[in-house]
Amino acid sequence: MSSDQQPGRLKKRSQFLHLSRRGRKAALPGMVVQGLLHEGAEAEKQTRVGFTVTKKVGNAVVRNRTRRRLREALRLVARDEGLPSGDFVLIGREGTRGRDFSALKNDLRQAMIKVSKR
Repeated sequence: MSSDQQPGRLKKRSQFLHLSRRGRKAALPGMVVQGLLHEGAEAEKQTRVGFTVTKKVGNAVVRNRTRRRLREALRLVARDEGLPSGDFVLIGREGTRGRDFSALKNDLRQAMIKVSKR
């Protein structure tokens, strides 16, 4: 994916469940990333990303703030390094909110590398 193109969004529960069952998973202190790369003819498809934060993390305000942090980290990492062609779900954790932002971006980079290995 080119760095000027925004990734698409995963919004349906069925899409999240499909990634959960078939994708690879990388758990880091700042987040969990699930990913499934597009292969073959699908490689030209748009990269899609979904975000989720459970109620265990906090109330709606806290969950939305956590989701915004994940979205911004993804935007900056995608701008600087691009994203592989595939579907990804970023799952916010308790540690996402208080984690240093540069450490959060590094967690995202490491997670993308883990889930992108074939």
